[in-house]
Order: sequence, then structure tokens, then C-alpha cells
Amino acid sequence: MESLPKLAFVARRQPRLRDLPGHRLRLPACLSAMARSLSAALAIILPIAAPQAAAQEQPAAPTEETVASLAAGRVVIAVVKGAILVATVENPIEADTHPPTPVAIGSGRLGVILGAVRWSSPSSRQEIARLDEDLPHLRSRAITQAPHLTTEPVGTEATDLESVGQGLLDRLNEVAQNLHDKVDLPANEPLTELILAGYQPDYGPEVWHLAYAMKQREEQPGYFTTRVLLPSYLQFWPPEKGQPRTLIEFAYPPENVPTTLLELLRQKDPRLQKLIASDPKMAEVAGRFLAGESNKALASDATQFLRAALDAIAPPNTRETMAIITEENGFSWILPPPPETPLPGLRPARPNDAPSLLHPSQ
Repeated sequence: MESLPKLAFVARRQPRLRDLPGHRLRLPACLSAMARSLSAALAIILPIAAPQAAAQEQPAAPTEETVASLAAGRVVIAVVKGAILVATVENPIEADTHPPTPVAIGSGRLGVILGAVRWSSPSSRQEIARLDEDLPHLRSRAITQAPHLTTEPVGTEATDLESVGQGLLDRLNEVAQNLHDKVDLPANEPLTELILAGYQPDYGPEVWHLAYAMKQREEQPGYFTTRVLLPSYLQFWPPEKGQPRTLIEFAYPPENVPTTLLELLRQKDPRLQKLIASDPKMAEVAGRFLAGESNKALASDATQFLRAALDAIAPPNTRETMAIITEENGFSWILPPPPETPLPGLRPARPNDAPSLLHPSQ
């Protein structure tokens, strides 16, 4: 049997995410309703069956596992003239790491999930959820009145953004409801993060970061209920008045975060200096980023610069992606994700003919 992906949940263990190789956690997927029914039945049968039970011990029921693979790496966003560029670079913290991958959400927005993204059960060999593939289809009609995503009167666009955030929350809670042992995540470290970038009609480009924390309550000794909390919303674009308009970058996991591309430019990193010296257009784009004027950089030049810059600083053999959103044409790929090798024998959560990341419009 293949090795388990990164984040696993198994019975009666209390590991910390930072303490385990490849960030692996373990927890049970207990079936509480079945357990209560079984207890009631045993209460009736036990006086009759006790002599036989004493003569022959029954083996313990096997513990089901829920395993989550991580989307790990950096996400670099450049809001340039007439377009939003989103580039990702994988951080291969383990063999089953997923590269952060832009996913089209409608025509004018994309999302990138970081953290726990692929959930499966090795014992049943069933994929439970692929959050990146689910994301375009996740919507919630139960939208809270706060937080609002703009200070302007709330319109359909803000409601749609919140519906995506709430839809992912609902999906996470579907998965997390079967986690009943104690999980110790590092302080302030979310289970999953969602980056949303796109154009809001009559407003312009926006970039948002949503973080989903997890909370547990001990119902009885050693038995916990688990729920994922309402996400926090942080807006990264447009910046506050007077603040620079430059590269935005996110990274997962949050420990040992690599130096950002913008900071490497400021430090005159030799790998980037070589690129800048090779072409006046590359020098101009770098100058726009350093001056806080990314919105004045041409999309074609910025695309060429980001591809070359990330290639220069990425570790060898790491997977990269890049997508672009324009107001006129919406989402399109510049560098699509490479084909993914499925885990042997694992039944997918979505049908094989369902829309894929490579063909979001199918």
C-alpha cells in the first residue's frame, strides 16, 4: 500500500502539525450514531451473550482514517495594467504535496486553496473531497450579514464572494464532522486558506484572503466534536490610499516562509539582477514593482518577467502554474498545471467526466 499523504487523522494520538514529518496529523472518523445504536443493542444482549463472550473475545473494530494532502507553496499576484496575474510555485514538503493551483470561479474570478485540499480514506480507498476541484461549484445561500467585503452598499458581487467563502466553509464542515479525537494545530495556523482574485463590476480588481480555523469541544472524555469556524476576510487589493501598488504574496505552510519575490528584488538578488540586465523590458517591470506602480506595467511584459523570475528562484523540479484574468476575456491559462498522477486504487470523489482544473468551462 502506498504511503499516506501528508495530513492524517487517526485515533488516540495528539500530535502537533509542526512536530511530524511532512505535517502529518492523525484522527479517527468515528461513527457516533452507529456506536450509540450498538451500545443500546449490547445492553439488551449482554446478559444472554456474556458466557459466550467470556469464552471468545471479539476483535476490536478497525479504526477508519481521514487523510488530507496539503497544497503547499507560494502564490504571487500582480495587478497590472488591464489584468491580474496569479503565479504559483510548489513547496514539495512531501511526495504527495499538491502545487497551489488557480481555479476559475465564473469568468472574472479565480481562487487558490492553500493547506488541506485533498481528503481521502485509505482504509476504504475512497477520495472524500478535492476542495480545489469542488471550489467552482461551491455556493451557499445562507449568507451572514457580516463581514461585508466592501464599505459600499452590499450588492450582488459582494454576496457572491461571501457565498463562495461560505460554500467552502460548508464543505470543510462536511469533512470535519467525523473528526472526534483531539487535534493540536499550531497557534493561529488555519486548517485551510482561500485566496480570491478578480474583477468586481464598476469597482475594479480585488484580492482577498480567507482563513479557516478549526475548533473542537470535548463532549465526553476523549471524544470531541469538530467544526470549522467562519472564515476571516482580509483585503489585499486595492491597497489603502497612499500605499504602494505592488506584488502580493502568500505562502503555506506559514513556518519557514521563503523570502518574497518583492524582497528579493529589493535585496538585488543575483538571480534576478541577471534577468533584469538581460532585457530593458524586464528592467522596466522590476522598476514598476519596486516603485509601487504595478498597475502601470504592461500585462505582456509582466507575464514574461514573472515566469522568468519564478523560474530563477524556484527550487529544481518544482511545479509551477500561472493564470491571467482580464476584464474583457476573463480567466485563461498561461502555464496550466501539469497532469496529476492519481493515487493507486483511490476512487475519486468526483466523476471522471466532471469539469477539471485544466478545462474549467466543461
